[in-house]
Amino acid sequence: MFHVRKANDRGHANHGWLDTYHTFSFSSYYDPDHMGFRSLRVMNEDYVASGNGFGTHPHKDMEIVTYVLEGALEHKDSMGTGEVLRPGEFQRMTAGTGITHSEFNPSATEATHLYQIWLLPEATGLQPSYEQKRFDDGAMDNQLRLVASRDGADGALLIHQDARIYLAKLAEGVQVEHAIAAGRHAWLQVLRGTVTAGGQTLEASDGLAVSDEPLLAIQASSDAEIMLFDLA
Repeated sequence: MFHVRKANDRGHANHGWLDTYHTFSFSSYYDPDHMGFRSLRVMNEDYVASGNGFGTHPHKDMEIVTYVLEGALEHKDSMGTGEVLRPGEFQRMTAGTGITHSEFNPSATEATHLYQIWLLPEATGLQPSYEQKRFDDGAMDNQLRLVASRDGADGALLIHQDARIYLAKLAEGVQVEHAIAAGRHAWLQVLRGTVTAGGQTLEASDGLAVSDEPLLAIQASSDAEIMLFDLA
């Protein structure tokens, strides 16, 4: 079973400094038919204006992952972490028992384009922690590269949920396949370009929920970048 979430059907808010799109209900956007998918609770695509960002704010009991497509994002948190996230880098923050953080576009001229994703953790009250890692483009070229998982396999970041997150950059015409074990599900998010999957044409910012299917084949109709979630 395949269900498409088209980009134009998402929630949207433009705050001037932040232009944001919500695949699932978030903040003032509420849609009871789109509250999340499995453990995937938030899928926000954000454009942050130069010299602006999210001021210090709290989170608790959430796995938060961030991926920058363009520009940079400066991260600071109550654990003393201070990092700049750039394209090709993946960030995981476990909010656990409670954490405050800020995310800021340090550029004076360029906007930042990013995805911020929340997954429900497998347990509450976890110790807060932070990880950030660069994954070489070559490791994602025309193949699915594991970037986060519960066991941190193959150098992936560790997330506290039974989920595996993959990234891939596909040249036009290339097809990749992902086997989905019985009882598991998948979510495909198209970051750039156009692909076909599950008999559907998906363009940039479209999503695809997959259940009760043994295999997901993804073919790039143009050069494309995708993020794939394998979920319990």
